[in-house]
Amino acid sequence: MATVAEHRVALLGGGFSTDDDGLLDDWVLGHARTARPRVCFVPTASGDAPGYVERFLDAWRTRAYEPGVLSLFRRELDDDALREYLLAQDVVYVGGGNTANLLAVWRAHGVDRLLREACGRGTLLCGVSAGANCWAEGSHTDSFGPLTHLPDGLGLLTGSVCPHYDSEPGRRDSYRAAVANASLGPGWAVEDGVGALFVDGRPADVVTRAPGARLYRVEPDGAGGAGERALPCRLLG
Repeated sequence: MATVAEHRVALLGGGFSTDDDGLLDDWVLGHARTARPRVCFVPTASGDAPGYVERFLDAWRTRAYEPGVLSLFRRELDDDALREYLLAQDVVYVGGGNTANLLAVWRAHGVDRLLREACGRGTLLCGVSAGANCWAEGSHTDSFGPLTHLPDGLGLLTGSVCPHYDSEPGRRDSYRAAVANASLGPGWAVEDGVGALFVDGRPADVVTRAPGARLYRVEPDGAGGAGERALPCRLLG
């Protein structure tokens, strides 16, 4: 009987694009299924910004066996080659930017379907900001300008995700309000500096590079509001 791989998704509150110490990127590397993994950066949410791509390559070319970049705005792979490429990756690392645009472009190219397939085969899916939002059923986002809820995502994590929970004005109150009024399902709020690995939808390893930063579970409190519960996490470095 064939073995079904665990579904592994990691939410990042930082990484190569914001941090100089590399702690969260090394943590991601430690959860790859090989010591020298193939890692693909997907910068769709930023419109494949060239500077973002260069920062990834600078940070990962010595970490990964084959660091690569999937560009969809300047796509070169046909459908068969795109599927072969994504399914060969050990880690898919999704960058930040506009969550709504990211999801629309992925669906136009069939990348959403391929990422689900890769996850089912054991690829670690991870990302920061929009690259964390995309894995859940819904998310808290500024894709449309003001902070709002986006009841849309790949659904690999049940419920919702909120990034930048401690660092952007209005995030905490706006996300809790969306969960309280059921605009978003209960979910996970990620403070900057945190990394959270989910295995088959459950938190399996929660870390932080910033003392005091946390991952929170946010749920309706039964009295018209929403409460938050901090999960234990270990300090990196």
